[in-house]
Amino acid sequence: MTQTPTRKPQARAEFKIPATHPMVMVLGSGDSLLRVIEAAFPAADIHVRGNEISATGETAEVALIQRLFDQMMLVLRTGQPMTEDAVERSIAMLRANGNGNGNGAGGKNGEAVTETPAEVLTQNILSSRGRTIRPKTLNQKRYVDAIDKNTVVFGIGPAGTGKTYLAMAKAVQALQSKQVDRIILTRPAVEAGERLGFLPGTLFDKIDPYLRPLYDALHDMMDPETIPRLMAAGTIEVAPLAYMRGRTLNSAFVVLDEAQNTSTEQMKMFLTRLGFDSKIVITGDVTQVDLPNGTKSGLRQVQDILGDVPDIHFSRLTSEDVVRHKLVGRIVDAYEKYDSAAEADKGRGGQTGK
Repeated sequence: MTQTPTRKPQARAEFKIPATHPMVMVLGSGDSLLRVIEAAFPAADIHVRGNEISATGETAEVALIQRLFDQMMLVLRTGQPMTEDAVERSIAMLRANGNGNGNGAGGKNGEAVTETPAEVLTQNILSSRGRTIRPKTLNQKRYVDAIDKNTVVFGIGPAGTGKTYLAMAKAVQALQSKQVDRIILTRPAVEAGERLGFLPGTLFDKIDPYLRPLYDALHDMMDPETIPRLMAAGTIEVAPLAYMRGRTLNSAFVVLDEAQNTSTEQMKMFLTRLGFDSKIVITGDVTQVDLPNGTKSGLRQVQDILGDVPDIHFSRLTSEDVVRHKLVGRIVDAYEKYDSAAEADKGRGGQTGK
């Protein structure tokens, strides 16, 4: 005898959008935001009439939809517009929080997500040149919060997760609020051995291409006309990692980028430059190590060495935190899947017989 599937409890919710929020801000131009919501909740019926929205469907889904619109209202009240990306990320955070299983938007080890989408999306770090820099994902918010709370923070994750950009925004914020006297931005030049001799031009010409991404980020965050003056005064320094040797960095916000290309010795050297009233943020992607064969990545090893040291925090970002084109996140996932399969195949002896 065929059993009839148990029907899940149905519910209906209605919510009225305040007249202070034009419906185009809530639903998006051409109902673009509404289409994102409908695609995320395909089993629910969502109807709009005037400034009233109703949702009918499974109880849990309707409750999520209602929470989503509540969070959207909180964001809109700050004057910040909602985008399709922000709606998608809000839904992911609400699902993770609703499940209480830590999956999805940054929860781990079974911990429930406690931050709300509105808290994440309205946390301003820096306003400059008509734009505001803020975290866009739960992991990014926790990364930024960790920078506030700890002296040394490692931001580890794939390309496009904002780990360096957010660290530099916090550095500029700290300088402007006089928490530090200077900013130091550094990264290994070329490979970990920093072999620059084969490149043409002066020493500056040789180094400049490898520091250019840091300059570009600075120009996003500060008035470009003030940057040369601050650099001339030593308030902002952009230099290769080799220039850090033998120094003590006091009252500074120091960002080490591309740290996966540091050797173990270089990582130790850099960390021991820490002076009084300073903060260090180290960023890198351990899946993109360019070191010569046989050289251990300092960023990989340091996680085992300093993982339990107080006032040192490791923030890990994933493909879900990629804030570039959506395809970047899929590319990261595809490479991780390929690498995992290759490792499994190698473990089963897949390299034999060649």
